[in-house]
Amino acid sequence: MDELGARAAALVARHPGHARLRRVGTSRAGTPLWLLSVGHGSRQALVVAGPHANEPVGGATALRLAERALADARLTEGADATWNLLLCVDPDGLRRNEGWLSGPYTLGRYARNFFRPGFLEQPEWLPHGPDHAALPETRTLLALQDELRPFLQCSLHGVDVGGGFVELTHDLPGIAQRIAHTAARLGIPRELGAYDTLYWPDLGPAVYRIPPPRRGDLTAAITEAAVESTWCHPGRYGTVTAVVEAPMWGVAAVADGSSPADRDGVLRSVSRTLRHDTRRLHRVLARVRPHLATVPEAAHLLAPVDDYLLVCPRLADAWDPDTDDGSGRSLPPMSTAHLVALRLAGRRLALRTAGLLHQLVTRTGGDPAGVLPELDRLVDEGCADYRDGCAARWIPVARQVEYQTRVVLAAFELAGRRPAAGSRSGEPGWGSEAAVPMHRE
Repeated sequence: MDELGARAAALVARHPGHARLRRVGTSRAGTPLWLLSVGHGSRQALVVAGPHANEPVGGATALRLAERALADARLTEGADATWNLLLCVDPDGLRRNEGWLSGPYTLGRYARNFFRPGFLEQPEWLPHGPDHAALPETRTLLALQDELRPFLQCSLHGVDVGGGFVELTHDLPGIAQRIAHTAARLGIPRELGAYDTLYWPDLGPAVYRIPPPRRGDLTAAITEAAVESTWCHPGRYGTVTAVVEAPMWGVAAVADGSSPADRDGVLRSVSRTLRHDTRRLHRVLARVRPHLATVPEAAHLLAPVDDYLLVCPRLADAWDPDTDDGSGRSLPPMSTAHLVALRLAGRRLALRTAGLLHQLVTRTGGDPAGVLPELDRLVDEGCADYRDGCAARWIPVARQVEYQTRVVLAAFELAGRRPAAGSRSGEPGWGSEAAVPMHRE
C-alpha cells in the first residue's frame, strides 16, 4: 500500500499539469482512499483497483494505465477523456495479505498468508441495495460513480489459479478478439469456462455477460454470482462496466474447449473431493473455535471461514450430477475448460479456508487444539493438486500487469465508440489543488 501511494504521488509531482491526486474517502481502519486522475477531457473513465484484498495486480495496473495516458495524448485529449484511477478500494484487506506480497511467490506461501474478507465486507457488494451500503469504501465508490457518470468502469480483479477473462454489463463487439491476441502474445491462458460465470451468457471466448442482479438468500447470491453490486449501479448513466480478471498462476487446460470424455465422472470426483475437504475443515474449526477468544482480529478471519463452509456443500450439490440441489436448474453444457475451472474452484475454497484457519491457529501462540498438522496436510494437498495435477505455473507480475492494461485499453477504445450517455467532468477547478505527498501522510 505504501509503495503504491508513493509511486502515485511521485507521478503527480512529475506531471503536475496533467495528473492530480485527491483523497476521496477513508477505509474502516482510517486508511485514505486515493483517486489518481489523468487528463482533462469531458468523458470520464473510472478504474477500480483492489476490490478483492488478495488480488493486488490492479494497483500496479492502475499506475501503468496512468503512465500510458500521460505518454499518449490519444488516450486523453484525443479521446476527450479523463482517466480516474481508484488506487485501492480495500486497502485494509490488502495490508492483511502482506505476508505473501513480497514473495517468494509459491502456492504454499500464498495459501498460508491469504486474506479476503467475508462476503458482506467486500466493497463491491450491494446485497441490500445502494441505499443501504454499510461500508465506507462502498459508499466512496458509489459517490464516485454518481459524480463522474463514467462512460466506462473497469474493475480490476485477479484469478489466483486459472486464466484470464472479462465480464461485461454491455457487449463490446471485438473485445474477444483483442483478448485472444493479447493473451497469445503474453502467454496468458484464456478461461473459457469460468466458474464465476457458469450460468451466464457468453459474448465470445473468455467474455461473459453480467446478468441483471436479483435478490435471494446469501448462498444463492454467492454461488450464482448474481448479487447486486457496484458493477451495475452506474448503468443508469449508460456506463459500460468491464470486470477484468488476470491470473497469478496460469493453467493451460482452462483454455481447452473440447468436449470432455467423461463429464459426469469428473463432476462426481470434484464434488466428492469438495465434500471430503469440507468435513475435514468443519472438524478442525470445531476444535479451534474455543481457543480464539484472545486472538487479535479473530472475527476478520472467521467471517470468510464461515462463509466458505456455508457455500461449499451447496456448490458440491450443484455440481454433482447425482444430486438434486433444490434449485430446479440443470448444469449447462460443459467443455473440458468448465470441468477444469470447477476443479480449481473446489480446491480454491478448501485452500482458502485451510489457510485462514492456519493463521488463526498460529496467532494463538501455539497449537492448543493440535490441528496444525492436519491444516498443513490440507494446504500441501491442495497446492500439489494445483502444481502437479493441474500444471499451474506462476505468471510474472509484469506480465499480469501488461495483460490487464491491454485489456482495459481495448475496452476503453471499444466503449468509446458507443454514444455518450451523460458523461460529465467534475466541478470547475476539480483536482487543481496541490498533490498530497501520500508517503508522508
